Amino acid sequence: MRGPWGILGLLWIAFALNYVDRQIAYSIFPALRRGLGFNQVELSLIGTVFLWTYALSMLPAGRAADRLSRRALILASLGLWSVATAGCGLATSPAVFLCWRAVIAVSEALYSPAALGLIARLHPDATRSTALSIHASAQVAGVVAGGWYGGWAADHIGWRAGFLAIAAAGLAYAVVLAFVFVEVPDGRSAKASQPAGLRDLLRSPCYVALCAAFFPFCATIWMFYAWLPDLLYSRHGLSMERSGLIATASLQISSAIGILSGGRLADRLVRIIRPARLYVAGAGVVLSPAFYYLVFTAPSVAGVQLCSVAFGLTAGLMMGNVFAAGYDALPECAYGIGAGVVNMCGALGGGLCVLLAGVARGSDGIQKLSAVTAALTAGAGLVMLLVVASQYGRKR
Repeated sequence: MRGPWGILGLLWIAFALNYVDRQIAYSIFPALRRGLGFNQVELSLIGTVFLWTYALSMLPAGRAADRLSRRALILASLGLWSVATAGCGLATSPAVFLCWRAVIAVSEALYSPAALGLIARLHPDATRSTALSIHASAQVAGVVAGGWYGGWAADHIGWRAGFLAIAAAGLAYAVVLAFVFVEVPDGRSAKASQPAGLRDLLRSPCYVALCAAFFPFCATIWMFYAWLPDLLYSRHGLSMERSGLIATASLQISSAIGILSGGRLADRLVRIIRPARLYVAGAGVVLSPAFYYLVFTAPSVAGVQLCSVAFGLTAGLMMGNVFAAGYDALPECAYGIGAGVVNMCGALGGGLCVLLAGVARGSDGIQKLSAVTAALTAGAGLVMLLVVASQYGRKR
């Protein structure tokens, strides 16, 4: 497949598998307690080890995406993360399981800067947010599928068999992709022949503000991914299958709507307002934290679902535009490292919050943590909007 939309379709499937592999572990916390003897802090490390390793891998992955074949990086990433997923299924202790989670993180870090830079290169300004938001919607599908599948596997075929089956699916798709995903002409201009460095990123105040807002924003996202299934299981007495599905379905379906509509809206507005993508992304950061807080304080399953829908719709504005907005603030030669640093900031924030939530469980600490992260996220979003308004006001 050579066309921009055909390549996007192939990458959509790969990215969905990426998130299935990430998410299944969060739906089987009770099984990991019984099967491998995980304690509460070790369970929180499932998210934190992944996210912090992912974050540390982002700078070299971003530099590689600006220098090497993006197709080769994508294929290598898919194959490696599938092997590491099988390793999780064969783990004999919490330490071994966590080591394989770190390997998944390193291998998945290779994917994002390469895939996002390729999509941005293939889609001009008129369709960039739309294309990147469609790609981002694969995250939604992967989280829902992984959340349900992990719980279903633990309840019906065993969590080990569940990991091995999804690893086999990933390896099979890597083989298919190797045949149908042809090498794309790089398209890097002579101007972009010298990849950018961190100093080039710091020269853009809008990009820096975007990264600063993405740090606490991802803390809220990963609280959902890592701890909401277990919260529903323990607080409301649901099965692992049902808690995994409920924790992801309402949030992710509404997130998909927010992501796709936010991307389309930004592509339309950018024709008349140059920083439209930054404004739409910032609006998502400001609006979503209140609903995030309400999810973790809701007294009923219905309340959790309702607030999850509201959070997904508003958070989707940021999720669908974060990379397109970042590319608008950077030169082409910085696409790889730019995507890597944004992802690094998000992973650091998410990993920190997941770890703190694990320490806080068993008390009202998780509600206090959600209140603090909600306030910090909304504040960071407001600062981002002010920086964008200031920078683009000066250019007039």
